[in-house]
Amino acid sequence: MHEHAGKVRIKRVYEPRTAADGTRVLVDRLWPRGLTREAAALDDWLKSCAPSSDLRKWFGHDPERFGVFGERYRRELDANPEAVAQLCALLEKGDVTLLYAAHDPQCNHAIVLANYLAARGYEVIIGN
Repeated sequence: MHEHAGKVRIKRVYEPRTAADGTRVLVDRLWPRGLTREAAALDDWLKSCAPSSDLRKWFGHDPERFGVFGERYRRELDANPEAVAQLCALLEKGDVTLLYAAHDPQCNHAIVLANYLAARGYEVIIGN
């Protein structure tokens, strides 16, 4: 466990900012449809932490592919230590909310990313 690090939360980017959010980081490669920058209330946009376009298109938000998607996405993260380091640096400063645009709250890349960070000793809070 990273003793003084912030906690990781996950939230749809369309949900309003709350005091518990800490630093709000969009982890999608594409800008969310129909959302203004003001409404997103972002602090950072780390496209490099998002799944590759090829992987995202292959997954297509198909729940049956989620397990394999997670394995492939974790390999992409392993191969991109600079992007993971950016996220970890934010967590060393305080709480971070990973923002995503997908409709499914159980089957999306932000869940995989949060679990990836949990495996590295960061505390993840699912829900409020």
